[in-house]
Amino acid sequence: MAVPLPSLPAWSGDPLIGKLLAAAAVVLTIVVLIRLSQAWLSRSLHDADTRYYARKLAALSGYLLAVVGITVIFKDRLGGLTVAIGVAGAGIAFALQEVIGSVAGWIAISFGNFYSPGDRVQVGGIKGDVIDIGILRTTLMELGEWVNSDLYSGRIVRVANSFVFKQPVFNYSGDFPFLWDELRVPVQYGSDHRQVRRILQDIGAEISGEAFIANVRSAWRRMLKKYLLENASVEPQVTLVLTDNWMEFTLRYVVDVKARRSTKDHLYQRILEEFDRAGDRARIASTTVQLVQPPPLEVRLQRPPQG
Repeated sequence: MAVPLPSLPAWSGDPLIGKLLAAAAVVLTIVVLIRLSQAWLSRSLHDADTRYYARKLAALSGYLLAVVGITVIFKDRLGGLTVAIGVAGAGIAFALQEVIGSVAGWIAISFGNFYSPGDRVQVGGIKGDVIDIGILRTTLMELGEWVNSDLYSGRIVRVANSFVFKQPVFNYSGDFPFLWDELRVPVQYGSDHRQVRRILQDIGAEISGEAFIANVRSAWRRMLKKYLLENASVEPQVTLVLTDNWMEFTLRYVVDVKARRSTKDHLYQRILEEFDRAGDRARIASTTVQLVQPPPLEVRLQRPPQG
């Protein structure tokens, strides 16, 4: 007597089900390969920049392989899906316009040289250091808010890439990784203004140094070749303005974009030290109030009437 074989499920002979299972297997395999390759790269590469870009390249290569694999599996069905994809595409584009804008922004950021990981930028009203550029969002380590503007707040901020089409992008360390900065020193009238100017000029030259100024000049020459700019002085400069209360000296200097706060702290310390040595010839001013020609004061005394 023949034993009947168990019947297979109805969907087992459907070629579409087989293709879906094959596509799922391809995607799962590629995800595993991406994770393994990224783990190996993290252990093998010690340079942070090289490790970051290598991990990004591994992920992007995996995504491309997944697209190619799925296309090969469903190649015999792509022709019939063209019309359906076209009709659905319009609705999807409208519903996901922000996502599509972010993907377009990622392409613009990647090929338009807006900024790179490690740059200090202000994007979407947020100032910080770029720590990752994803397909949909840019990740920043925030600067400022409840701390001084050049210190990390500790918050990680993710901004949609579509902002590059809507708002200006400020890059503090892109083509020219330096900034011009200033500090103002109020000096009392009666101080030796020539001595004060010499002190500030010497401190500015001491802080900058010949090697640093040479690097700044080289970077600025590259900017002049790339953009239509007027030449600018990169040496420290001291200027003077007279106010109602004091002589205001301004020291203008070039500083590395990520050393602005520490440089200004060192400058103020050196200024106080040199002013202490100069004594009365260089004195820091503060807000004072001076009475000029006070009105005369008259006092009249009257004896009380006697009863």
